[in-house]
Amino acid sequence: MTQPLDSRQLRAFVILAQTGSFTQTAKKLFLSQSAISHAMKALEENVGCRLLDRVGKKVALTQAGEQLVHHAEKILQEMGAARDSLQHLSKWGKGRIRLGASSTACQYILPGVLREFKQSFPECHVTIEPGDTEECVDLVQDNRVDLAVTMQPRHAVSLEFLPLFTDELSFLMAPLHPWATTGHVVREEIPRQNYVLYNKNSYTFRLIEEYFRDEEMVLNTVIELGSMEAIKELVKLGVGLSILAPWIAHRELEENSLVAVPLGRRKLKRHWGILHRCGKRLSLAEETFVGLCRSVTAELSAKLF
Repeated sequence: MTQPLDSRQLRAFVILAQTGSFTQTAKKLFLSQSAISHAMKALEENVGCRLLDRVGKKVALTQAGEQLVHHAEKILQEMGAARDSLQHLSKWGKGRIRLGASSTACQYILPGVLREFKQSFPECHVTIEPGDTEECVDLVQDNRVDLAVTMQPRHAVSLEFLPLFTDELSFLMAPLHPWATTGHVVREEIPRQNYVLYNKNSYTFRLIEEYFRDEEMVLNTVIELGSMEAIKELVKLGVGLSILAPWIAHRELEENSLVAVPLGRRKLKRHWGILHRCGKRLSLAEETFVGLCRSVTAELSAKLF
């Protein structure tokens, strides 16, 4: 493989081409004339041809030298642009943050977090990639996002999980449902109810399925949807029951348009948090985002749980 050219030699070469003088080049670079001479000799040996003609104290470019100086100027400009770009990123509020998040987090957690975040980092570019828990794991592992707000996965090799809060799933139903009026679930009736549940491919659906399998029950799912809002509206209309975390239906529960009843003696809990790659050193923007997530979800927990 061809060895890359030395950037210091290229810089000295470009200045020498501009000044035509070893003395002036040495002064500009705060080096000795001997150092410049040795650098040019090494550069000529590296490229395998003569670049300079020395006429007395003056220096003229050969044809090869003219061609190289054209490329060298572009290379040095690109290197300067790269340095400027990195310095730009290091300034307060600059840069980017790539987030992964479940649809629930996108709808109910991130709005409050991002409102506060943009006040601290108004020029930080934020992108959000929606995805369920397993999709978020892939996004983080593949370095397509920096952080993911999601539920704790069972298997997440090389990922670190920063806990935020724990919720509990409940039956959600219209106020006229018999269970709502008594506040009590009749166990024998659970498999006979109609259910409006979240996406069958979701992590939450699998948790629900496993929970009732352990109870030796199979739920009668009549509708599955990818929208929490649509699920709540159908439940209000009495199309069926759903199984959701009460904090997702906080407004509806306060308005008494929906009623939450516990699943049973055994709880079905989910652990929410932030995923990132193990060993990753969080930037100031990322640390601020994590802190805001903790603050927003702590307020949520204090109100609802």
